[in-house]
Amino acid sequence: MPFFRPRLLIATFPLLMLLGCEGSESSITQLEPPGPGGILKVATRNSATTYYLDRDGTPSGPEHDLVESFAAANDWQVEWTLLESTSEVLQALKDGEIQLAAAGLTHLPSRDEQFTQGPTHTDIVEQLVCHRDMRPLPRQVEEMAGVDIHVTADSSYAEKLQSLVNQYTGIAFEEDPRTTEMLLTEVADKRIDCTLADSNIVRLVRRHFPHLEVAMNLTSGDRLGWYFAPDHQALAKLADQWMDSSDGQEYTARVMQHYYAYIGDFDFVDLRALNKRINERLPNFIDLFLDAEDETGMPADLLAALAYQESHWDPQATSPTGVRGIMMLTQNTAESLGVDNRLNPAEAIDGGARYLADRHQRLPDTLPEPDRTYLALASYNIGRGHVLDAQQLARDLGKNPNSWEDMKDVLPLKADKRYYPQTRYGYARGYEPVHYVQRIRNYQDVISAALVSLPLEDD
Repeated sequence: MPFFRPRLLIATFPLLMLLGCEGSESSITQLEPPGPGGILKVATRNSATTYYLDRDGTPSGPEHDLVESFAAANDWQVEWTLLESTSEVLQALKDGEIQLAAAGLTHLPSRDEQFTQGPTHTDIVEQLVCHRDMRPLPRQVEEMAGVDIHVTADSSYAEKLQSLVNQYTGIAFEEDPRTTEMLLTEVADKRIDCTLADSNIVRLVRRHFPHLEVAMNLTSGDRLGWYFAPDHQALAKLADQWMDSSDGQEYTARVMQHYYAYIGDFDFVDLRALNKRINERLPNFIDLFLDAEDETGMPADLLAALAYQESHWDPQATSPTGVRGIMMLTQNTAESLGVDNRLNPAEAIDGGARYLADRHQRLPDTLPEPDRTYLALASYNIGRGHVLDAQQLARDLGKNPNSWEDMKDVLPLKADKRYYPQTRYGYARGYEPVHYVQRIRNYQDVISAALVSLPLEDD
């Protein structure tokens, strides 16, 4: 199956009757997993860490990709039910409307008593998140007394806070029907003091709200994973076996790499500057990026992120090394692309987009996305020859030259005297494209979310 383009069915399906839900485990009628060509009924919720539609309208998200891969391995199709909250997902599982809940669920003893535990896939900690202007920030549990804390209702956060209420004087909280992501925006807007959130959610949301600050970690060693209905122990066993298999482990690692591994390269100042420039500078160029997407097939948000990394959207930018313009093209590259004036943003963006598309097209057709795009970006930064050198080094070292995860480790060896003398193109600061791609990925995520609200020339 294509890595991030799996099939999707969204359907309303009848209630699956459970027998003896309130009885002992032995009284529950155990159901067999779907047969080949069957349907796997799954509930999740919309969020960046579970399930969402990307800018092309394609279903994405860590939970989505993992479930679809598990289903494909068993020749099943997936019927997705999208719900608003964790409590609704768990209720659907309890009512027998679905077989599998995949919604960023922390494995808890209280949930283990009600449902059949499935495999886990993500390490997290629960974090108290407040606005960075709040002073003093609560850095110790005792300092949470008197703080206005809202958390998602019927969540692991509520369970954790209730345990603290029972141990400490003055701590109180309010359960809220809104999602964790919405409550984080409330904190960012200073409508509430603090909330609790899983660390993976915090990492994603802070890119858009740089004023959020982690005051403290309240748990350690937590795991997110799947839960199955009580009568689907056989299905849960299949899921465990798949997640533990070499294919399952490899796919899970790729999903974590795709959605999380590059995050953490931002600081508050960087994010604040990016958000300011999205409002002040990007509207001047967004139509040029969209035109370049139409001409080359390179996504506009990716081109905008590339340009931001190169010049912070300054069409007059000039480097001491001689690269110039919003896309920071060298003179030789500009001449090869027919760009007469690198300081003209229309010419420069068109030229830069065509250059990136050329880097992308020169890579093997068999190279999968998103690795293909990441290697194209690395080639844009360091040059195609050095990327080819690094790919050969990867082969020599028993690594995969078409895997960005492996190439992140190999590219820096182009600056290591133990390795670069044996390469065709010699020394290069190979650590730079690794950092370069990481930052562009971060920028792209923030820019992509902002594009929906930016005015266009035709508006």
